[in-house]
Amino acid sequence: MSKKKPGISYKKRVADTNRIYDQYAKQGIPNREIWLRYIYPLYGFSERTFYNLLKAPTKPGFVDSNIQPSLFDDDDEQ
Repeated sequence: MSKKKPGISYKKRVADTNRIYDQYAKQGIPNREIWLRYIYPLYGFSERTFYNLLKAPTKPGFVDSNIQPSLFDDDDEQ
């Protein structure tokens, strides 16, 4: 079985979670408090999911998917 590539919403959730975590971890706030105050009210996922998202690859493994194929590619010109 091949692994599915992560969707855009998952990538955004990972990036947002890591950004929020980095912002408050520098201030010395414990992980559980960051999750409870800032992550859980916004996304509503469990603490375990929070830790899994912190471990998820964001920069090297994720390819920016802003480039979308066009329905009107000019490959068929004759």
